[in-house]
Amino acid sequence: METRDESRSGLIIGASRGIGLGLVRQLRARGWTLIATVRDRCTAVALAELSSTDGPPLTIEELDIADAASVVDFLAAIGDQTFDFALVNAGVLGPEHQSADRATSEELGDLFMTNAIAPIRIARRLYPRIATPDGSIGFMSSRMGSVADNTSGGLELYRASKAALNSLTRGLLAELGATASILTLHPGWVRTDMGGEDAPLDVETSTAGLAEVIEANLGKPGHHFLDYAGDTIPW
Repeated sequence: METRDESRSGLIIGASRGIGLGLVRQLRARGWTLIATVRDRCTAVALAELSSTDGPPLTIEELDIADAASVVDFLAAIGDQTFDFALVNAGVLGPEHQSADRATSEELGDLFMTNAIAPIRIARRLYPRIATPDGSIGFMSSRMGSVADNTSGGLELYRASKAALNSLTRGLLAELGATASILTLHPGWVRTDMGGEDAPLDVETSTAGLAEVIEANLGKPGHHFLDYAGDTIPW
């Protein structure tokens, strides 16, 4: 893919592997200058290798969005940097049993903090750094977070955490105002550590689609729930 003439700046939170890493590859190939975050720099071997290759600047920063001190340190590290797009990609599947009947307070606390609460908290801190009027803030959600589309059940704890994220991001738009641009993204069922080997999509297909969707909707006012093919998902 050809590099674009214009230079855009982006922040990908949660980029050590899988979809986050794949999206860094795709956006960088399109000419984006990026900051990518990982919880532990020592484990981000593939990202470090990518940053050493020819291309637009790629900076790696450490960040645990569920840790308030880590968020403060990260914001200090990036200084007054602004972004055309910032994506909160960090997330977990939750306990293997995925049962509301068996869930403990600790399991639910960890799941909802990582998938719903922490993303909103850091988004509030980041939004003043989004370039206006042509920038957006994004969240990696899932079709499983759609209440209207839930006709099969299953993975009920993960579903609930993503539904909570979608509800909180909807509220964030009301807080920021109708001119704000929020993209809630569904990457598809992807062959990653979370998606498993049976998933029909590879990372490259999913992230290439996501990159197209991000660029096509950058700065578009409102709250948009879109999959990697650009199709709207019902709330």
